[in-house]
Amino acid sequence: MPPNDPRRHSPAAERNSPAILAQLQRVLPPQGCMLEIASGSGQHAACFSAGLPGWHWQPSDFEVSALASIRAWCQGLERVLPPLQLDVLAPPWPGAESPCFDAMFCANMLHIAPWECTGALMRLAAAHLTTDGVLITYGPFLEDGVVTAPGNLAFDADLRARNPAWGVRHLHAVEHEALQAGLALRERVAMPANNLLLVWSRSVAASHAELPVS
Repeated sequence: MPPNDPRRHSPAAERNSPAILAQLQRVLPPQGCMLEIASGSGQHAACFSAGLPGWHWQPSDFEVSALASIRAWCQGLERVLPPLQLDVLAPPWPGAESPCFDAMFCANMLHIAPWECTGALMRLAAAHLTTDGVLITYGPFLEDGVVTAPGNLAFDADLRARNPAWGVRHLHAVEHEALQAGLALRERVAMPANNLLLVWSRSVAASHAELPVS
């Protein structure tokens, strides 16, 4: 990066963007309005908005210090709105007057946030998604009956050593929080590097189909 460039660079976001974008293009309709929660560096917003030309993108982040990086990555992108500071634990949230987002996307937040943020994220989505809207989450998860990759176990231990409130979340516990908010798991998509992309909706007849990604 040039000197004084406000853009942060996330190697993980650079690596995982193509695989995530391919799933967003498959799951989402041709057009809509997206709220991205925990946009981080802004690389996802820049990449995904370019790959989803029918979508308007609202990036956000808990950290005010991240907003300059998001603005810089998305400079000149007409369909990307100025980033918002958003704390899922502190409503009212954007669009508090009525459901107004056709989708929400949240990557790699649940394991580096207090557990309370999981339920808050689900309530935010349930309150502000349109009737057919979806919440899409991405990251590592622990699953009953599924052998956890050694890398995810080491990552979980490192997170908990850094902050006892952090840690890779158990999928069944996340599902419970979603159901409490009125959402259900519609799709579980296996992603590279032992991550999952999860699609949540209001459908009570949600299926748990796994779609492997090579």
